Amino acid sequence: MSEFIPTLRVYEVAGRVRLGLDGLFSAEGQTLQEAADELVRKMLVAVMALRSGSISGISAESRPDMALVAFLWELGEIAAGGGDIRERLFGPSSLAA
Repeated sequence: MSEFIPTLRVYEVAGRVRLGLDGLFSAEGQTLQEAADELVRKMLVAVMALRSGSISGISAESRPDMALVAFLWELGEIAAGGGDIRERLFGPSSLAA
């Protein structure tokens, strides 16, 4: 597992919560939990598309951020193995036993 994780930003926009991962996606919800759920959904769609080869345009010529690509691939590995990507996205839960 790499040490890289994009910066997670939390904003309030018109009374809604917006979470954003720098260089990737953002998501909104009425609550922090709703925004986190939507961000996880978007990330899962993206990482599974990357793993299946459905995302094109990533090449040496396009100069992708390789740390970001590796992070996405790692999330895909977690999801493909039946794991939950939340801990990798947001860090360990303080509610974990």
